[in-house]
Amino acid sequence: MTVFEVSWGAASHTGIVRDHNEDAWLAASRLFLVADGLGGHERGEVASRAVVDAFRRIADDWLTGEKLREALLQASTTVAALDREGRAPGSTVVGVGLTEQPGPPCWLVFNVGDSRAYLLRGGSLEQISVDHSRVQELLDAGRQLSGPISHNVITRAIGAGVPGPAAADQWLVPATVGDRILLCSDGLTTEVSDQLIAAALLTFTDPQLAADELVRSALTAGGRDNVTALVVDVIAVDDAGIHGIEDDTIEDLSQVCEQADTLEGPGADRS
Repeated sequence: MTVFEVSWGAASHTGIVRDHNEDAWLAASRLFLVADGLGGHERGEVASRAVVDAFRRIADDWLTGEKLREALLQASTTVAALDREGRAPGSTVVGVGLTEQPGPPCWLVFNVGDSRAYLLRGGSLEQISVDHSRVQELLDAGRQLSGPISHNVITRAIGAGVPGPAAADQWLVPATVGDRILLCSDGLTTEVSDQLIAAALLTFTDPQLAADELVRSALTAGGRDNVTALVVDVIAVDDAGIHGIEDDTIEDLSQVCEQADTLEGPGADRS
């Protein structure tokens, strides 16, 4: 029998400028996620809550590609029903779920939008997810960022007037003792550099203190958006006698998948 134990901490704040929090988060024994509502007064907070509700239904199961698609379909359907007079709210989502596969326990990492997943392993911070944003498209095309560029424009979301279920990019990451995963809304990453994020994650060994420090740093830097940080530490993994992918392997499943105790927190142009 596989033994798997994690410790986690979460913090969320409205920010200095906004008057309500459109972020939401979910922490369960096998599933963790952050959702960032889009649309301001067009009920972005309701959209992010709908995403959390859809995923809560599968929180006690092993996360599979099929379960992920079911949750995304449910979330997309619910958020689409919130569209009133052409003012369609939406939400991002980024998360990790423990998945059953041949080999040691692995996280299935997924994202839609520009909320991010990071992995801290061996003292080095790596961004796992790739933003679905106009800025990222320009970077991928080798374009230099010059002139006024809106960092608010994302190219993929749940809802936001996009018909049908949202498609998530996916990665398979072995769950290794000592690993630390950070899930966060862009209210953190637009205010705090990756270097400072890494420093906070390395300095504060308690996941709750680390999450608190990351949010505090975003507020100190300006706090122009809602900000949420969810930190998950892998404490124990007992997979004796099971062999699979190497411990340092992160497998990008995006192309393949395109073909083929619960706590929570409150919470496409973002404006």
